[in-house]
Amino acid sequence: MSLFDEAFDGPPGLALGHSAIDALGAQTLPTTPANYEIWVTHQLGRHPDLSRELQARIARGEPLSAAFLEDLFERYFANTRLSLQLIEAGESIARELTDVAATLKDAGSEAGAYSNALDTAASQFEQGIDPKTFRAVVTQLAVASRDMAARNKELAEQMAASSRQVDTLQAALQSVKVEALTDSLTGLANRKQFDAALRRRIEEANSGGSQLCLMMCDIDHFKRVNDTWGHLVGDQVIRFIANQMQQMAQGDCLCARYGGEEFTVIMPRKTLREASTFGEAFNRKVKAKVLTRRSTGESLGQVTVSIGIAQYRLGESVSDLIGRADACLYSAKRGGRDRVTTEEESNRTAA
Repeated sequence: MSLFDEAFDGPPGLALGHSAIDALGAQTLPTTPANYEIWVTHQLGRHPDLSRELQARIARGEPLSAAFLEDLFERYFANTRLSLQLIEAGESIARELTDVAATLKDAGSEAGAYSNALDTAASQFEQGIDPKTFRAVVTQLAVASRDMAARNKELAEQMAASSRQVDTLQAALQSVKVEALTDSLTGLANRKQFDAALRRRIEEANSGGSQLCLMMCDIDHFKRVNDTWGHLVGDQVIRFIANQMQQMAQGDCLCARYGGEEFTVIMPRKTLREASTFGEAFNRKVKAKVLTRRSTGESLGQVTVSIGIAQYRLGESVSDLIGRADACLYSAKRGGRDRVTTEEESNRTAA
């Protein structure tokens, strides 16, 4: 979907643009192209899910941080860029294959002509020819053979060049695929990859009856970090948490940045007790290190996380599992933060 459509025609379009800029200013957000596209799309109602996320965050009184907006843009607008890259790569491959096909067709015609020349010469030799004609036929065969050898060399070089071009395009497409499924700030799986992986793991659990747990993690008092030290330091903290999480995850567990300062770990074939043990160890690992500001060496103090863990129930939906893990996370935050809360503990507390 392009923003530059009829919605921007005439005075209404001008008013829409001014309104978007005013809204960004009211939220103290920089008027970057990405933020502008997010807000105009929200005002036009083009992405109801995006609008719901924005409105819910504002209603909770939470800041529209740079990390949150970056995550929104990646999830709702990155697919457009990916599609364009795929189309361009596909067109390049199509052109390359068309050229190769044309070359092979020409080579086939020349090979046919060379074969006919050989057949003709063979017939002449079988019938018996005089020395003068013999020399002429041999000369013609030599010329045809040299031409064919030169053409084969040219064809081999073109095929090698085409092979290299296809390999380059294949590598580029793989890079695009990785980029499309990876969070740019942390290198973890992004929301798109998380959603696909969780659906796949739930299908496995339903078909095989295997265990599955979902951990959700939130950095405690992250707004205070941003307000005190700025967004660049906030990004440093986010990368630190992601690095610690990735180091600890084992086997086929998938670590993802869920959005902003929130992370998730999908744990296939893990019981609630095993997932809780992982969460506790991760919590201890994070707060064992005192972070410092890279530019000045100032201490940022101790960073802690709140963690919620839910175990999959056969037959439930993706949203139900995420909702229960999220409820455990908020239970951990309400309980004082810097802790791990599973469903069992949450239920005992409620009782």
